[in-house]
Amino acid sequence: MHVQQSEVSQGMNKTMLAILKTLDGHSDIVGSREIAKQLQLHGIDLTERTVRYHLKIMDERGYTEVFGKEGRKITEKGKKELGHSLVSEKIGFVISRIETLSYLTKLNLHDMVGDIILNISYFPEENLRDAMQILKTIFSSPYVMSNRCMIARGGEKIGDVSIPEHKIGIGTVCSVTINGILLKAGIPVTSRFGGVLEIREGKPSRFLSLISYEGSSLDPLEIFIRSKMTDVIGAVSGHSGKILASFREIPVVCLEEAKRLARTITEKEIGGILFIGSPNKPLLEIPVGIDKVGMVIVGGLNPIAALEESGIPTESKAMSTLYEYSQLKKCNFSRVNI
Repeated sequence: MHVQQSEVSQGMNKTMLAILKTLDGHSDIVGSREIAKQLQLHGIDLTERTVRYHLKIMDERGYTEVFGKEGRKITEKGKKELGHSLVSEKIGFVISRIETLSYLTKLNLHDMVGDIILNISYFPEENLRDAMQILKTIFSSPYVMSNRCMIARGGEKIGDVSIPEHKIGIGTVCSVTINGILLKAGIPVTSRFGGVLEIREGKPSRFLSLISYEGSSLDPLEIFIRSKMTDVIGAVSGHSGKILASFREIPVVCLEEAKRLARTITEKEIGGILFIGSPNKPLLEIPVGIDKVGMVIVGGLNPIAALEESGIPTESKAMSTLYEYSQLKKCNFSRVNI
C-alpha cells in the first residue's frame, strides 16, 4: 500500500495538476481538445492523444469523471488533490502564466483589434442591482484598466469560461495586458509584486502589502481580496483608501519608449499605468534592480474588490482567458437588465 501511495504522489506531476486546474475552472463537461487548447495558455503544449492518456490515469484514480464522448468533469476527490498538491509543484505557476499570456496578447493599438487578457469574476444573481451601482462608480474612476468589460448570465460564456448557473459573470481587462502591449513594442517587462497600494488625498502614497509573483501559486490580488485588505470604495469616493496594484520593472534603455506608449494607450482609453519611475531609483519606496525602472500598474480586479467590500460575495479567476478587445462593450451600468 505504501508503494502505491508513493507512485500516485510521483505520478501527480505538473501536467496532471494543470489538467485538473483546467477542469476545475469549468462548471460544465470539457473535452480533451478544449483541455489541450487551455493548456497552451499555461505554456504546456500537448496533443489531444497525450491529454487523453493523462485523463485515463486520473479517471482510474478517481480525480476525474467520464461523460462518454463529451469529456470529463473534476470530482470532489480531484478538487481535494488539487488543493493539497505539493507547493513545490505549484511554485512559479503564476509567473509562468503571466509570461505566456504576455506573449499571446495581440492588441493592435492602431485599430484596437486583437486579443487581450480578461479576468473572470462571478457574483450571485440576486445581488445584480446593488452590484451595478457599485460598478458604475468604480468604472468611472482612474483605478480600472479599461472602461470596457463583458457581462454574462449563468449558462453563458465569456471567452472560454462558462458562467455558473444563478451567477452573473463579469470579464475585466487584466493588468497583464500592459505587459503584452509593452512586449509587442520590444519592451521586456518583469512582473515583481502584486500589492495593496495606499491612496492619500487622491494620490498613490505607498505599498502597504506586497506578494512576489515568483513565489506565489495564487494570483496575489485574489489573496488580498479574500483577506479583505482593500478599500477601493474609499479611494474612489473619499479620495483616501487602498487599491490593488502591481509593481513591474523595465530596462532603463526602454524608458522613453515606455512613456510614449503610456501616453498612446491612455489616448486609446486603456488606463492602468499609474507611475513610471526614474532610472535606478526606488518608486513608492520599492527599490529596483540595476539599470531598471519601476512601474506601478492598476490591478484589474479593483471593481471586484469593491463588490467584496460592499458585502457581495465574489469568486475570481485572474488571467482567465484571451478575448478580442473590439468585442468588449463600454461599461454601462445604468441598466440592470443584461
